[in-house]
Formats: sequence, structure tokens, C-alpha cells
Amino acid sequence: MPSNTPLCDETFSRSPTKKAVRPAVAALATALLATVATAPTRADSPRADSPIVLAQGGAHNPTGAPPADAVTPAQRMQRRFPQPVRVGDLIGLRVLDDDDITLGRVREVVRAPDGKISLIVAYGGWFGIGTRLVAVPIEVVAILGRQIAALDMPPSEFAVAPTWTGGAPALAPDEMIKIAITRR
Repeated sequence: MPSNTPLCDETFSRSPTKKAVRPAVAALATALLATVATAPTRADSPRADSPIVLAQGGAHNPTGAPPADAVTPAQRMQRRFPQPVRVGDLIGLRVLDDDDITLGRVREVVRAPDGKISLIVAYGGWFGIGTRLVAVPIEVVAILGRQIAALDMPPSEFAVAPTWTGGAPALAPDEMIKIAITRR
């Protein structure tokens, strides 16, 4: 079946716009290369003999915040947007480490005579047998969904923490306290 229309490849290659584009692209490329070749180099610039000054004193810390080890736990808690929560809502929540392993469960919340709040956590043991109560400062933990993340108290510190023997009054379940929030 003879046809008077050429194939698609022939039509595209014989297109007048394609032939006009090639010289334009070549001219643009030549102009760009000429501009780059004639641009002043560092040796031609007026500041070539001036010494290079490196930024010092905080270039690695653009926020100006002190290093993490210089910040107190109370200051870290304030950066974590503490939110009001009922004490009764914290009772029974799991306390997790960085690997989401359960370290224990909150048994009660107490306030020391100096005003510091601590969570009393049943730590260790197996299915509730052999656990011991450990006082965890409210500043080192944060709410993580329906759990509590131990952010600034690693499991090794739970293991060596003294057993809580009482002495501080427990807070009422309807009392409101502030606790930090976090996410992963």
C-alpha cells in the first residue's frame, strides 16, 4: 500500500523548527562559555591579597543555645512544651526507653518537700514479681501518646537508682501537673 506521507521520524527530522533550534542552542552555549571564560578569577579580584577569616565561636551552633550537657533537666523540660495533665491519667502508663522497651509502669505521682514532682515507677521484675519502686523526676520524662518516654534517664540509671521508700505525699488523682510532650 503506497503512501505519500513520510514516516514519523522523517517528519520530525525535516521539521523547520528543529533545524532552527539547533543553531540557537549552539549560540547560547557559546555565549555562556565565553562569559565563564572572561569572568574575574580570585586572583583578579581586589580582595585576593586579604586573608581568609573563618567563622569562630558558635558557627556549629547557629541557635546560640548552650550545649546539651550545660542545660539543666528543668530547662530541657521547658523546651519540650510542658502541658497540663491530670495525675490520675498518668497512673498505670508504661515508661519506655529509647528502644520502646518497657522499663516499668507509673504507680503514683509524688511531690517532694522542695516542690519537685516525681513519678514512682515499678521498675524491673517479671510480670510484676520482683519489681522495685524508683522515683523518676518529672523533668526527665515526657508524654509519648498513651505512654511515657524516659528521655533523659537511660535504663542504666533506672538500674542504679535507689529504691523509693516513701516519705513524700502522693498527689491526688484529680490534681493537675505539667509534663513535657514528645514524639518519635
